[in-house]
Amino acid sequence: MLVWYLFTPIAWVEAALLVLALAWITNLYNFMDGSDGLAGGMALIGFGAYAVAAVLAQAAPLAAVSAALGGAAAGFLVYNFHPARIFLGDVGAIPLGFLAGALGLAGWRYEYWPLSFPVLVFAPFIADATLTLARRLARRAPVWRAHREHYYQRLVLSGFGHRRTALVAYAAMLACAGAALAERTQPLSVRMACWAVALAVLGGVGAWIDVRWSRSRRAGATA
Repeated sequence: MLVWYLFTPIAWVEAALLVLALAWITNLYNFMDGSDGLAGGMALIGFGAYAVAAVLAQAAPLAAVSAALGGAAAGFLVYNFHPARIFLGDVGAIPLGFLAGALGLAGWRYEYWPLSFPVLVFAPFIADATLTLARRLARRAPVWRAHREHYYQRLVLSGFGHRRTALVAYAAMLACAGAALAERTQPLSVRMACWAVALAVLGGVGAWIDVRWSRSRRAGATA
């Protein structure tokens, strides 16, 4: 892929931003692999959405690769759903994050979908990791240290459990993937409406988790 970019005309600013974006999604996938079934479910839904979009765009090679990754994630998820018996670890999460970004960029460069499509497909992971990092930066917490402040971690720690947390995440992922597939070839007004629906879903879930987390902490302090 890097060779392909080197021999394809592209502005250096655009290339730098894309490299940063690819590095970010590669790492955030690893950040989000902290609860049973979460990253595996994102892989199944995310690469499944890529496969559907590639089929609709008549991009057989991209569809085949995406479907293979989604199928592998489905098989993995059988053993990774709570109570998990196997785990992704860095060796599994980092390549999945890289492939999520690389295949998303490949589809965009070949004009199978707009750049907004892969962003919206993986929006639940992107939003959680980015907002958590921004919160920690705002209060000058060391961002390089391990923590348990992601939204999915707060939901688990508030007593919701790994199984139900994964199901909530799957619902958000499916909503975003559905919105991404719906907006893929539509005019700007329809695409903006799809984004608004997806962001409303993510905002609602995030607000609910914040309220639940606050109540859990108050209850713990009182006890």
